[in-house]
Amino acid sequence: MISKASGQSNVPPTQDEVSSFLITIFSAQTSQASLDASYGLTNLLNNTVGYRGLKGYGVMAEIKKAATDKKSGTRRESAMNILGALFEKFPSDQAISEVVFLFQDGGFIPLALDALADKGAVVRDAAQYALDALFAQLKPEALVIGLLPILTEYLGKVTGKWQGAVGAYQLLGRMADKAKVGMGSKEEEKNKEVLREIMGKRLDGLIPVVDAGMHDLKSEVAKQALKTMTSLTTLLSNDDVAPRIPLLIKTMQNPSVETLQKAIHALSQTTFVAIVTSPVLALLTPLLERSLNTPTTSQEVLRQTVVVVENLTKLVHDPVEARTFLPRLKPGVKGVQDRASLPEVREMAARASSVINKAIGDDDGSLAIGTVARATSEDVMKILDREIKIQGGVVGDSNDLEIWKLTRQYVSDMVREDVNIREIARIKNCVEPYLKELLKIPEAAATVSEGVQKYFSDEDSRKFGQPVKEDTGEVEIVNADFSLAYGGMLLLSHTNLRLLKGHRYGLCGRNGAGKSTLMRSIAEGKLEGFPSKDELKTCFVEHNQGEDADLSILEFVSKDPELSASGQDRISEVLSEVGFTSGPEGRQQEKVGSLSGGWKMKLALARAMLMGADVLLLDEPTNHLDAANVKWLQDYLKSHTNITSLIVSHDSGFLDEVCTDIYHYEGKKLVCYQGNLAAFVKVKPEAKSYYTLSASNAQFKFPPPGILSGVKSNTRSILRMTDCTYTYPGASKPSLYNASCSLSLSSRTAIIGGNGAGKSTLIKLLTGETKPQTGKVEKHPNLRIGYIKQHALEHVEMHMEKTPNQYLQWRYENGDDREVLMKQTRILTEEDKLQMDKMVNLGDGKGERRIERLMGRQKWKKTFQYEVKWVGMLPKHNAQISRETLLSLGFDKLVQEFDDHEASREGLGFRELSPKVISKHFEDLGLDPEIADHNEISGLSGGQKVKVVLAGAMWNNPHLLVLDEPTNFLDRDSLGGLAVAIRDYRGGVVMISHNEEFVGALCPEQWHVADGRVTHKGHLAVSMDRFEDSRPGSTAASSVVSSATASAVNSGAEDGGDMKFRAKKKKKLTRNQLKERDVRRKLRHIEWLNSPKNTPKPVDTDDEE
Repeated sequence: MISKASGQSNVPPTQDEVSSFLITIFSAQTSQASLDASYGLTNLLNNTVGYRGLKGYGVMAEIKKAATDKKSGTRRESAMNILGALFEKFPSDQAISEVVFLFQDGGFIPLALDALADKGAVVRDAAQYALDALFAQLKPEALVIGLLPILTEYLGKVTGKWQGAVGAYQLLGRMADKAKVGMGSKEEEKNKEVLREIMGKRLDGLIPVVDAGMHDLKSEVAKQALKTMTSLTTLLSNDDVAPRIPLLIKTMQNPSVETLQKAIHALSQTTFVAIVTSPVLALLTPLLERSLNTPTTSQEVLRQTVVVVENLTKLVHDPVEARTFLPRLKPGVKGVQDRASLPEVREMAARASSVINKAIGDDDGSLAIGTVARATSEDVMKILDREIKIQGGVVGDSNDLEIWKLTRQYVSDMVREDVNIREIARIKNCVEPYLKELLKIPEAAATVSEGVQKYFSDEDSRKFGQPVKEDTGEVEIVNADFSLAYGGMLLLSHTNLRLLKGHRYGLCGRNGAGKSTLMRSIAEGKLEGFPSKDELKTCFVEHNQGEDADLSILEFVSKDPELSASGQDRISEVLSEVGFTSGPEGRQQEKVGSLSGGWKMKLALARAMLMGADVLLLDEPTNHLDAANVKWLQDYLKSHTNITSLIVSHDSGFLDEVCTDIYHYEGKKLVCYQGNLAAFVKVKPEAKSYYTLSASNAQFKFPPPGILSGVKSNTRSILRMTDCTYTYPGASKPSLYNASCSLSLSSRTAIIGGNGAGKSTLIKLLTGETKPQTGKVEKHPNLRIGYIKQHALEHVEMHMEKTPNQYLQWRYENGDDREVLMKQTRILTEEDKLQMDKMVNLGDGKGERRIERLMGRQKWKKTFQYEVKWVGMLPKHNAQISRETLLSLGFDKLVQEFDDHEASREGLGFRELSPKVISKHFEDLGLDPEIADHNEISGLSGGQKVKVVLAGAMWNNPHLLVLDEPTNFLDRDSLGGLAVAIRDYRGGVVMISHNEEFVGALCPEQWHVADGRVTHKGHLAVSMDRFEDSRPGSTAASSVVSSATASAVNSGAEDGGDMKFRAKKKKKLTRNQLKERDVRRKLRHIEWLNSPKNTPKPVDTDDEE
């Protein structure tokens, strides 16, 4: 007798009643009649005996018999109709029915897939409906543990029908698509996350199955397999590999030598930084294995392959995953190490082999130190059996025991997956629904599931530690669950933001993580779950009050509709509190436009106080603030303990001083850490680059500057500007007015000022890109300047197809810097062309001539003289003219150009332009020589391109480095590396920057530019504590800093003189040189004798005296 299902009060139906339904279903004249009868039977069984009736009344046997009836299309259609009804209704009411449909007596899935090949369209449609219905009912764990193995087994059958294979590939693709990150509800996104993680671990078995389908002789199968492979690659979640996926799929689709070489080449040009997980290894291992083991693979491709293997292996953090995939690559790498013809390739293979051995460890079955043991299905079964035994055991019916055996394995496998991905809260839902119908006491299913969940919860705490208990004594003002996207990019997925009253939260994350986007969303009231401004007063503090620059401060605040209700007296009182004095002569009467960045920040905070803000949002609050104002802001935030702050800042000192908690971006989630930045770094050591500049992963080492003739002291001026004024064409007032400054080889100077203050104009005047209207700029003739502009990447964008090594060879191959020649200032203007047409009379009796170009330069007394080639005259008529004469004739641009050319050639004289030397130069600037030699610039990241630009500028050993807003184009890591390199550099450095941490760590001298005037501040203390390696007693940078500090004033006696540099004492001439000199004298004398009468005798320009 068939027992009724638990919880149902209806009397079980008789066999005749069920048979009557089956007869109606299989003999119905119309599809609708068959469908109605199918749902009727399903409801009858579901409401009475449940899943037991499927086998007990012979329903399963009848369905399978009808589904394979080749003579009757009606019966085949009816079989699919009843399957659709059962799949749709049963699993939601009786989860154990999944076991019947998927596993008992072979299950129904292969039957439905075969029906997709039926010649009748109605049968195919009914089969597809049935598959879709079951797919929709299965939870993520059930999809992977139950459905996925059935599909892969079906696809492995040689005798399978191609339409069924297409259907199976479609279901696999849909499973992967279902795991894609989106903007669904929290529960939906959690299910996707679980499915993504569990399915991703099975890619190593799935990819070969789908890859085989991509080469099926039936085009329909091959097309669907290609779509499925594309869907499967979305499980990777690896930003490094993502851009290469289309190429990798194309390589699988067309597995030729050429496509494999292209794929390996692309991978070798990829910089791997993200942690490598099993999905990535599953995709790449077959390609790498093929490349290593193919006898015809070239040495270059083998070299690239072992490099990729080494880089990937270094980022595999899970020893279990390492032992799963790396042994497949190990023999191939060992083969390259033993048999490669090139020593370089053998050496690289040996290195890769060493890294693989280290990652795999001792493969003796024991766990590596620090590795957490993973749960197995057997572990789960033991606990499940124990808990069930305590509750009285399972029902003893033979059919139930068969089902229990299948269910026990099914449930244990699902729980195992949840335990291993630490989703302990999901265990109950994977146990209780499946045991209700099997236990002698149905109500005990909840107790069993709770017991299993508690056991694994305790185990999780033992392995990973107890979760931190939140302090309930605090006042919670925000507890928001939300997702955040920007454009088409998902930044945060179903994360939580919890703010406590009076806490100050720092928001940390890599560039582009979405910190400012989050702040802006909160400020605009667009963040889901965040209280509205009526419930919680939120103020976005920004120092941008330029639109009402002509109003007085008091008028500006009073005009604000949100603040006017406070009354002018209250407004004046609050303004006084933050430092704006009242009264007719007080600061409150000053114009808003006259405020500096620090005062604008104070004004913004005064407005927040008047609003009675509960939450302050501060985005880079220390930008434009000097040390005194930063200290004031720190004290203000710490003293107002009733205000909650959310702060985004690159100023690590400020965050360390102010923050009580840190929110960190981790895998599209916000994770909260208690304590300031220092405490956060202790917990997350990899975030150390937020804290100290020298704790950076990036390293730069600048080459020493070349020798400057005549300059024997590091503090002697090599570039000087005196009383320079410059007005842009069409401007009403000068951008710079009477500016004077001086630089030496030991200068560490920061140029500070607001936008439009004249900082860039000052730099252009110093570097010679612009000429002042009044005043003069003097520089050492041989001075070389390395100038990195804000948009420095534009030059390398023109050479995307070159490797960095090839780019540097191209740039300097002619003994000159081609980038300098491409400057706008090197292009002759109309005025310059007129100057070149100017006739010159040297008074040597040869009349007026026109200069064609300068041919050479040599020392002459305390200056230089230049060899001038005349237009239309042979080289033998060239003349030697002194520097001062050429400048007085207006040819200063021509002279300057030639000086730059000679300086560049002199710098390159110390360099050997060979690939090996260039590789070492790139290595000094933090770019891997492997990347510099073999990777195209197009494949480099933004930070790597910046290193290429820096390397290009530093190749000719500049004496002075000029950086325009380096903090704009460098991330935190690279900024730290650059700071250390500048600290240790032996040349002069000038930078424009608003980053107080960067400037404070490096520059004892500051030039403040405001309203066109330059103010000097010297003898400032350098914040050596910004560098981790500059502890008391450290000599890492003491000599550099001391010399830089000495140059801060630039007022030594040696700076007071002119910019002329003493030439080296001439060497004694040899006998042959004396003879040649006498010959030249005689020729000049003869030429003068043959000249017209009264021609003055020319000056002997051989510099003999």
